Amino acid sequence: MVISLQLILLESVMAIVTFKAKITGKVQGVFFRAYTKEQAVLLGVKGYANNLADGSVEVLAQGSAESVASLLEWLWTGSPHSQVHSVTTSDIATDEFYRHFTTG
Repeated sequence: MVISLQLILLESVMAIVTFKAKITGKVQGVFFRAYTKEQAVLLGVKGYANNLADGSVEVLAQGSAESVASLLEWLWTGSPHSQVHSVTTSDIATDEFYRHFTTG
C-alpha cells in the first residue's frame, strides 16, 4: 500500500510542467494580471504574473500539461481592454513548486 501511494505521488509530481511566457502589447494598466490570475485559479495553475519594466507582462505557469497549455492559449485573449501583440513561451526546468498564483 505504501509503495502504491508513493508511485501515485511520484507520477503526479512528474506530470507537472512549468512554462514562462512574455506577453507584449497593451497589457499593463488594463487588469491583464488580475484576469490572468482569475483564469489560472480556474484552471488550477500555480505561478505568477508580473509587470516588466519594458511594458510587457511575464507569466510563470506551473501545473498539469493540459491546464498550463490552456492558460498559455488564453493569454492571447487577455483582459477585455488588453491588446496582445505577442506571447513568447519557453519551458522551464525547476525544482521549485508554487503553491498559489500571485500577481506582483
